[in-house]
Amino acid sequence: MTAPVLSPRFSVGLTGGIGSGKSTVADLFAAHGAAVIDTDLIAHQLTAAGGSAITAIRLAFGSTFIAADGAMDRAKMRATVFADPAEKGRLEAILHPLIRAETEHAAAQAEGAYLLFVVPLLVESGLWKQRVSRVLAIDCTEEIQIRRVMQRNNLTEPQVRAIMATQASRASRIAAADDIIINNGDTAALIPQVKRLHDLYISLARCA
Repeated sequence: MTAPVLSPRFSVGLTGGIGSGKSTVADLFAAHGAAVIDTDLIAHQLTAAGGSAITAIRLAFGSTFIAADGAMDRAKMRATVFADPAEKGRLEAILHPLIRAETEHAAAQAEGAYLLFVVPLLVESGLWKQRVSRVLAIDCTEEIQIRRVMQRNNLTEPQVRAIMATQASRASRIAAADDIIINNGDTAALIPQVKRLHDLYISLARCA
């Protein structure tokens, strides 16, 4: 049953390492009535063909970083920013202000039982923990992370490990979290965990 629409003042920041299952969990919360705002999806929209970040990326990195369809060449950019922290900083300087503006706009327009922000780098940012009412971490073993990402993105194990090395450690995410969902299995194992937390968030939202 869909939850009643409440004031969106109560918010949850959902985070997890690559391959942890953030999107799957967010979809389950959305089915219960949460208003989901995915910052990763916003970033993809900004760097898609015609996206607000494309002109700035072209100016900063050159036309070779723009694919034939007009979108950012994600594979080329990924290789560049993982190899050079300065280049990573240049890309973030373009994207982060745009992502924040789009996220705030989406939050202002959102209707739902509560706001659920999907923020892959919530712990790394050092800012999001103060912006949300609670932090929810999706946890799984590193071995499962690696296997999922290799299958999903057609990457090698060293490539996946390189991405993971740029993210907060599993222990850091758990330490920062108010709530944890374990995702070492299939979607069926997630359903009762999501329902339990959804009921908690509804209760907290009503008190907010």
